[in-house]
Amino acid sequence: MLSNLKRRGMRSLLFPYSLLLRPSTLSSVLIPPPNILRRPLPLLPASPFSGLKRGPASPIAASSPSSSFRRLSSSASSMADQAVSYLSQSEAAEVDEILMGPLGFSVDQLMELAGLSVATAIAEVYKSSEYSRILAICGPGNNGGDGLVAARHLHHFGYQPFICYPKRTPKTLYNGLVTQLESLSIPFLSINDLPQHLAENFDLIVDAMFGFSFNGQPRPPFDDLIQRLVSLRHDNYVSKRSPPIVSIDIPSGWHVEEGDITGEGLKPDMLVSLTAPKLCAKKFVGPHHFLGGRFVPPSISSKYKLCLPKYPGTSMCVRIGKPPSVDIASLRENYISPELLEDQVAPDPVDQFFKWFDEAVAAGLREPNAMTLSTCDREGKPSSRVVLLKGADKHGFVWYTNYESRKAHELSENPHASLLFYWNQLNHQVRVEGTVEKVSREESEQYFHSRPRGSQIGAIVSKQSTVVIGRHVLHDAYKELEERYADGTAIPLPEFWGGYRLKPTRFEFWQGQPSRLHDRLQYSLRILNGNELWHIERLSP
Repeated sequence: MLSNLKRRGMRSLLFPYSLLLRPSTLSSVLIPPPNILRRPLPLLPASPFSGLKRGPASPIAASSPSSSFRRLSSSASSMADQAVSYLSQSEAAEVDEILMGPLGFSVDQLMELAGLSVATAIAEVYKSSEYSRILAICGPGNNGGDGLVAARHLHHFGYQPFICYPKRTPKTLYNGLVTQLESLSIPFLSINDLPQHLAENFDLIVDAMFGFSFNGQPRPPFDDLIQRLVSLRHDNYVSKRSPPIVSIDIPSGWHVEEGDITGEGLKPDMLVSLTAPKLCAKKFVGPHHFLGGRFVPPSISSKYKLCLPKYPGTSMCVRIGKPPSVDIASLRENYISPELLEDQVAPDPVDQFFKWFDEAVAAGLREPNAMTLSTCDREGKPSSRVVLLKGADKHGFVWYTNYESRKAHELSENPHASLLFYWNQLNHQVRVEGTVEKVSREESEQYFHSRPRGSQIGAIVSKQSTVVIGRHVLHDAYKELEERYADGTAIPLPEFWGGYRLKPTRFEFWQGQPSRLHDRLQYSLRILNGNELWHIERLSP
C-alpha cells in the first residue's frame, strides 16, 4: 500500500507526515499550480483586569419558537436513573484519612486531582469563548487549594482567571501554588481590589472558600464575600446576566449535611462534588452537578458501600443526575476565529485541505479523518453517513466500504456525491463535491491487508445494510472465521469489498466568525485554454 501511495503521490492517512507549512504568495484569483500559505496567528487577549469587556450574553430564550423544536437534553454522562451515594461529614473525613494514610496519597496529589476535576467540569459546561474571565475566591484550607489548582488548569485551558485569596495559608504547599499562578501572570486581587459590580467584570465565579471540614459560621472577610455572591441573584441587572457560580464540593456557608439551612444562602449554578457527594448535595437544585476526583479505590467503595457513576473515557469528571433540558432554539455558539482571506489560502484546494487537516491532527482532535458522505439514489433521495478518509491527493479522496451497501447501490445509480469535514474545536468546516469511481482492485487489496486482522474478518462477516436478526449472528460468524484463519494465513479480500475515490469539482472552506459573519471561500474547477484551473470566490455567510 505504501509503495503504491508513494507512486501516486497520495497522502495516506495510515502513515505520519510533516505538519510543516510553506509560505508563499497569491498572485491572482484564477490560479494554476499550488503552494501552501501561512495563516497569520490570532491576536493574544488583552491584558488582565482594567477595561475588560464582557463576553456575549448567555442566550436563554424565554420560549421556544416552535413546538416541534422545544427541548433537548445534554449528552453529558449522567446518573439520571441510578442511585448515588452521599457521605456524611464524619465519613468524608474518614475517607480522607484513609486516602492519605494506608493508601499512600499525599495532600498535594489529591489537591491536584481535585483541581483538575473542577477545571474539567467547568470547561465542559462553560466554554472559554463566552465565559473567559473567571474569578476564583479561595479560602485558607484545602478547598481553597483546590480552587488555586483549578485556576491554573483553567489558564492552560484558555480562560483568563483572577484570584481573590484574602487569608493565605503559610504552608509550603500553598506557597508553591501561589508561585505557580504568579509565574503565569495570573492576577491576585485583594478584597479592596474587587470591583463593586462583580457581574460587570467577571463571566464566572468559582466558590472555593469552605469545604466539608468547616464548622460554624463564616467569619470576615468570607461572610461578606458569600453575601456578595448571594446578592448577585438579587441585584438589578436588567439587561445583563448574573455570572454563574461554581462551588467546589460544598457551597460555602452551607451545613455539610443539612445544606442551606436558612434558605437565604448561596445558590450555585454548578456543584463539583469531590470523591463522593456530601449529604448537603441532596439539597442542590442547580442545573449542573458533577463528580470529580477520579481516585476512589475499590476498598473505599466497598467499606462505605458507595454507588458512584463511571467516568467516561479519560474524563476527570462525570455528571450526576439528569442533565438540564434546554430550549433548542437557544443553543448557539459565538465563534471567535482569525479572518480567512482570499490572499491567505493555498491556490490549490487540496493543499488548503491538508493545511487544515494537519492543524486538526496537531490539535489532537479525535478522528480528524471522519467525514460525512452524502449520496442520492436515482430519484434524488439523499442519505448521509460518517465514513473515514483513508487517502487523498490531487486525484481525489478515498474511503473503503462494502460494495453491496446502501451507499454503494446509490453510487451505482448516481455517481455524484459530497463529503463534509467538521472540526468543531477549530471552527473549521470543509465541503467537497465531485464524482465517484471505484479504486483499482490492487489498491483495495493493498489497503485491506494493511488493516488489523480483526477488521478484515469483520468486513467479511458484515453484509452491510442488510437486516440481521440479532448481534449473536455476527458474533458466531466472526468466531467461525477467526478459527478458520487462526494459523495466520492471509485473509482473502472479498469480492464485495473495496474503495471509492471522489474526484473533486468544488470545495468550500468555512470558518466560524462572530455574529454569524462566517468566512466561506469556494473553489470551483474551471477550464481555461484547455487547462483545469481552480477559481476562488467568497460566498455570503
